[in-house]
Amino acid sequence: MIDLVQLRENPEIFKASQRARGASDELVDQILAADSARRSAIAEFEEIRAQQKAFGKKVASEKDKDAKAKLVAEAKEMSDRVKALQADNDEAQQNFERILMKLPNLIIDGVPSGGEEDSVELRREGTVRDFSADGFEPADHLEIGERLHAIDTTRGAKVSGSRFHFLTGFGARLEMAILNLAMDTALSAGFTPMVVPTLVKPEVMGGTGFLGEHADEVYRLEADDLFLVGTSEVPLAGYFMDEIIDLSDGPIRFGGISSCYRREAGSYGKDTRGIIRVHQFQKVEMFAYVHQDDAEAEHLRMLSLQEQMLQACELPYRVIDIAAGDLGDSAARKYDCEAWVPTQNTYRELTSTSNCTTFQARRLKIRERTSEGQTIPVATLNGTMANTRWLVPILENHQQADGSVAIPAALQPYLGGMKAYGPDGEIF
Repeated sequence: MIDLVQLRENPEIFKASQRARGASDELVDQILAADSARRSAIAEFEEIRAQQKAFGKKVASEKDKDAKAKLVAEAKEMSDRVKALQADNDEAQQNFERILMKLPNLIIDGVPSGGEEDSVELRREGTVRDFSADGFEPADHLEIGERLHAIDTTRGAKVSGSRFHFLTGFGARLEMAILNLAMDTALSAGFTPMVVPTLVKPEVMGGTGFLGEHADEVYRLEADDLFLVGTSEVPLAGYFMDEIIDLSDGPIRFGGISSCYRREAGSYGKDTRGIIRVHQFQKVEMFAYVHQDDAEAEHLRMLSLQEQMLQACELPYRVIDIAAGDLGDSAARKYDCEAWVPTQNTYRELTSTSNCTTFQARRLKIRERTSEGQTIPVATLNGTMANTRWLVPILENHQQADGSVAIPAALQPYLGGMKAYGPDGEIF
């Protein structure tokens, strides 16, 4: 939810934000019209309600029986009028809220306009490996995973359907090593580890902005009116719902680990091979509550931690400033880190970090108290630290001519000192 006062005072910046997203700016005018109708309905109701209260005193003080009977009849008519205005008021409020919830977050100045193809590459880090110099053609992650008995998509599909998989043996151990490194990195940066619920109420899912344009990505359990989360961002955002929190000692930072579920609606035919685009995966997610003025600095801090992880896993990558049309409803700015995938000869997204400013906090009613005693919305931010997809570039970039996969030094302590894993097993 956006700042309504700001919208009333400066609707043009919201219209510009909508145009940058490739969305209609007419929505802003619709919200303002609904807001005006709502306020008019409130004013009329309150005026008549005040008259009703005053008239009630008149009725009570009347001593003449016939006059009182006439006043009682008039009071009944006035009561019916108040009830009708109350209904009109409720309808106007509901209509306003329905339209307001359609408006995505106001983008931050400098965010590229347009869609996915308009995102801006900020920098590249690391050296892309020349496999020809090593004398062999790289295999893709699924071929490697099957050779090492680390990934089983065939039985995943047999048990659960397409886009599911088993990680077995070395694959399971490697995923846990990546996630443990991610959690340790988050812990050292001041994030409190959290194991979170993966089922949430509609008000939490909606409050985070995932029931807008990306609602078709979400799994819903209709019988229980609960949603499966696609990221631990959702339960972590809801953790302080309807609360006033204390940020006097600085940001509150959580590192959530969870299974994540995504329907991948609209992705039919895309990335069907392997584990790049799947329905269930594991993830470590950073989440922070901060003062509004500290949000952009916290955003860059999260990005630096993501880059630290990529460098620790010895992966070439690039950093992308995501265009407005690809931000989603909640983000005012988003940076992606994409790792090089040799067999695809391109970079693929591994991490994303979003500055949601006060958008989620306004929806979820999460505030802080200022030194003057006022309550104001906090800012929320989130960012991927690691997930199952990291197996893809690690397996492909670190494969060796003998069929083994070298283990990045940072991951070796989590694998008992293992330096590589090959068809014949562990290599120390």
